[in-house]
Amino acid sequence: MKHPLLNRRRFIQVSSTLGAYSLIPDLSSGSRHAKISHPLTGRLYKTLKIGMIKVVGNLSEKFKAAREAGFQGVEMNSPGMDIEETHRAIADSGIPVDGTVGSTHWKIRHSSPDADIRAKALRLLKQALRDTRAVGGHTCLLVVGKGEDGSPEVINERCIENISKAVPLAAELGVIIAVENVWNQMHYDHDGDSNQTADALAKFVDAFSSPWVGMQFDIGNHWKYGSMGDWIRQLGKRVVKLDVKGFSRKQNKFMAIGEGDIDFAGVRKALAEINYYGWVAAEVKGGDIEVLKTISGQMDRVFGI
Repeated sequence: MKHPLLNRRRFIQVSSTLGAYSLIPDLSSGSRHAKISHPLTGRLYKTLKIGMIKVVGNLSEKFKAAREAGFQGVEMNSPGMDIEETHRAIADSGIPVDGTVGSTHWKIRHSSPDADIRAKALRLLKQALRDTRAVGGHTCLLVVGKGEDGSPEVINERCIENISKAVPLAAELGVIIAVENVWNQMHYDHDGDSNQTADALAKFVDAFSSPWVGMQFDIGNHWKYGSMGDWIRQLGKRVVKLDVKGFSRKQNKFMAIGEGDIDFAGVRKALAEINYYGWVAAEVKGGDIEVLKTISGQMDRVFGI
């Protein structure tokens, strides 16, 4: 079954808020149905990172496995993606590449004190934007930098100045630069408590004054530091895409989707309140087709889809 590529307009299209309760399968407990508050049925499209698909075969076989497991898209890595092979995989499987993930942003950073490295980071970001457009994707996930590169004020200025140079190309191509919230010691206090807000992230995105820079908001990454429902409300329409994983504050570690203690009821409520429609990407270990089916089912449960 083919699914149309979603553009930015579809991300923020207006629709009535869903009802408070619905029946969805509860595969983990073995019961046939369970009530869930603020279900997101009809709002979310499931995708996953290409590296999660650990099946034998070529890229087309991996895409087909993703579709069989219940996913509606695949996120590729860029730069480094084989455009022709990716086109074949899309055609053979009937599911799109909804976006890409930066393959070099951790090592070649926009926050680097070395101007040559920042220039290279910009070239690679522009290449990722072109590659994403070439395969029909609409988001390019970006880790903007790392706190070890300088003071918060200095690295913020470097990142904004450098990334801004790619925004005109993003607009020309129709591909959003999707900033991910990660443990990079930027825009939060890495040694702080769980009462932090998304103030710094919102301010960073707003500095670009462009609809072509938004957030690929990872629900699991900062549960340790704050309420994910509150962060989603605060970021609002800056959120153009979602990532998801589990996390346990008690055990201080990442977990499978739905495991740990993330307040997914609060997340669902917040997503409905900001009227979010769009893609949500699994970002967990992955595995064979059976593992992928399990992950797909976990996403269905936590989001009520």
